[in-house]
Amino acid sequence: MLAALVVCTAMVFNSCSSDDNDNNIDNLPEKIIGKWITADMNGQPAPTNDKMVFTFVSTTKAYVSASLNTHPEVSELWATQTENDVAINGNKMTLTSHPNQHETVVDELTVTAINNSELIANRKLTVTVNGKVVISEDQLVRYEKITADYRDAIVGTWQGHCTSAGSVFDDGQEHRWQYKADGTYVFYVKDGNNWVPSANTLNEYFVDGTLLCSRWIDQGQENREWWEITINGNKMNWTALRENPDGTTFTATFEMTKVE
Repeated sequence: MLAALVVCTAMVFNSCSSDDNDNNIDNLPEKIIGKWITADMNGQPAPTNDKMVFTFVSTTKAYVSASLNTHPEVSELWATQTENDVAINGNKMTLTSHPNQHETVVDELTVTAINNSELIANRKLTVTVNGKVVISEDQLVRYEKITADYRDAIVGTWQGHCTSAGSVFDDGQEHRWQYKADGTYVFYVKDGNNWVPSANTLNEYFVDGTLLCSRWIDQGQENREWWEITINGNKMNWTALRENPDGTTFTATFEMTKVE
């Protein structure tokens, strides 16, 4: 599945403007500061449920947010701004974190191109549990730099509906979400003229940059959804690249308005 490096590199060089085409990795320590989100993996657009947000606050410290439940070998990842130690040596960055006392996660990013908006790296992910390697993956990843962060703007109550076919959780009705500042939310459904809280439990969410991740338990089963969002005043839009069981993809969208 690994795409040729030259193909992905060409994507970045061709997408850069004349004012943003300095891909000199010698300036990596200066250019890496900021917030980056996964865009492509192995030459293909990354499904939203595989996206992560890296926030480099210095050349020695970064924070990573992700909601991943695709690896049964390790505890399901629900990480909001997990602290990582960073070491930069030439064009290689190593991020190390310890999600719990048993697990160690090491991300090695060998950067091949970087500018003010995009970064390409060969990524090697290694996860060990009690000293035993349980995950070892190599990927070619393109990241995009993001400046918006909707963590505060999402707090409040929003009403809306799915605007595209494809979400398995959509029933064609209007719904409400009340996002609280403590990272929990209440999901409401319409019962006649009344808005009624759902019977779901857990109901947690986080926003980092433009990535919204939520999870809840319905009838004993944990469910998760991932969206990339934009908020402009009292309007919020969601979009997500989803995968069908046969490997094909589709884009789901949602629109909502903030209510008092």
